Amino acid sequence: MNNYLIKNAKIVNDGIISQGFVLVRDGVIRAVGSGEPGAEQELAEVVDAGGKYLLPGIIDDQVHFREPGLTHKAEIATESKAAVAGGITSFMEMPNTKPQATTIDELEKKYLRASEVSMANYSFYLGATNDNIEEIKKLDPSRNCGLKVFMGSSTGNMLVDDREALEKIFAGSPTLIATHCEDEGTIRYNEEEARKKYGDEVPVEEHPLIRSEVACFLSSALAVELAEKHNARLHVLHISTAKELELFQQGTDFDKKRITAEVCIHHLWFHDEDYERKGTLIKWNPAIKTKYDRDSLLAAVLNDKLDVIATDHAPHTIEEKQSKYFQSPSGGPMVQHSLIAMLELVHQRKLSIEKIVEKMCHAPARLFGVKERGFIEPGLKADLVLVDMEEEWTVAHKNIHYKCGWSPLQGETFHSKVSHTWVNGQLVYKDGLFNEMIRGERLEFKRS
Repeated sequence: MNNYLIKNAKIVNDGIISQGFVLVRDGVIRAVGSGEPGAEQELAEVVDAGGKYLLPGIIDDQVHFREPGLTHKAEIATESKAAVAGGITSFMEMPNTKPQATTIDELEKKYLRASEVSMANYSFYLGATNDNIEEIKKLDPSRNCGLKVFMGSSTGNMLVDDREALEKIFAGSPTLIATHCEDEGTIRYNEEEARKKYGDEVPVEEHPLIRSEVACFLSSALAVELAEKHNARLHVLHISTAKELELFQQGTDFDKKRITAEVCIHHLWFHDEDYERKGTLIKWNPAIKTKYDRDSLLAAVLNDKLDVIATDHAPHTIEEKQSKYFQSPSGGPMVQHSLIAMLELVHQRKLSIEKIVEKMCHAPARLFGVKERGFIEPGLKADLVLVDMEEEWTVAHKNIHYKCGWSPLQGETFHSKVSHTWVNGQLVYKDGLFNEMIRGERLEFKRS
C-alpha cells in the first residue's frame, strides 16, 4: 500500500532537528509528530529509524545523464539508480545530449524516456543556441526547470557567444536562466600558451591555469550584467573561484534575490594539489582550483552567498578519462556520493547537517519553485532519506552504481551512509537493495 510510519527519527527540516515520526500515506506526508506515534501507525508499515537522521530528498539541479546519444557513458536508468542510492530523489538534467535538447520536441522526448525508466523525479533544461529564441519563448515555466545557456565550454551550436543572441535570451526567456560561465577567448589564449610550453604533453595540473579565475570571472560578470539589465532570473552554476563571489549577494529570500549561484561537491572537496594524485579523474569544467578558492566557497555556503550545493554529475568511461590532457573529457560521476561527502564535512565540523539540508533540499525547492517537495511537512510529496551518521564504509568498485563503474572518491572512507530512500512515498532503496519497478514523476513548478 506504500504507507509508512517512520518513527524514532531525528527529523531535519527548516533549520531544526526534532525527535519524532513521519506518517506517509498514498505518496504524501500526512503527519509529522514528536515522540511516539499513536493510532497513526495503523495500516502502515513501521520503519524504526533507531535514531537515524531523516532528511528531505535531495534535489540536484545539475546533472548530465547522457541519454540520448551518449549511453556508453551513462543512462537515465543507471544514473537515477545511483542517485537514489545517494539520497537524491529529484534531478534536473542538462541539454547537451545527442541530439541536443534545443527544441521543445526534443525536450519532450527526454521527459517521455524518463517516465519509462527513471527511479527518481526529473526535469530537463532546454538548451539555448545563438538562434533558437523562438523555441525558448515556448518554454512552459510550470513544467520545466529552466533554460541552460553555455557561455563557455560546450560543443556543436550550444556555445552561445554572440552578444546580440545573449541579449535576446536574457530579455526573452520566460523562465530561470542557468549558465555555465567561462570566457572562451581567455581559455583559448591560455591553451595556446600551454602548448607553446609543453607541446601536446600538457600536464593536468595546468587545467586550473588554462580554465582560469579570469575566464570564470569575466563570463560570470557578463551573465550578471545581462541579468540586471533585463531583470532576468539568473542562476550561475558551479562557481569555482573566490573572485566570483564578489558578484553575488547574501540572503535566502528568492522572491527578492533574482541572481543566485550554485557550488558543486568537487569544488568543495578537492583543490589543485589533488591533481597530482587524481590526475584527469578530477578534470572538470570549470576547473578545481586552489585550496583558498575551496575554503572561500565553503565560507560562502555558510554565509548564504552561495545558494545551492549540487553535483554537475557528468560521467565518462574510465578509458576516456585516462587519456592525455587534451583528449580527456571533463566531468565525473558524483550523484551517489554527494550527500555522503557533505556529511563528512559535518564529521569534520565544517558544516552542520541543517545547512546541508538547506542547500541541497530547501534552497533548490524554493529557488526553482519546485511544487510540493524539498521539506518534511504535511501535504508535501514524501521524498525522504534516512541516514546513519555512525556507519563507516569505503567507496570501492564493488559498491559503485554508476554505469561508468568508477568514482573520483574511490578509496575515500566515509562515516555516514544512506540506509533508506523514498520517492513519492515509495521505498525505492533500502540497505543496498533497490525496488527497480518504481518510477519517479515529472517535477512541476510554481512560479510568480
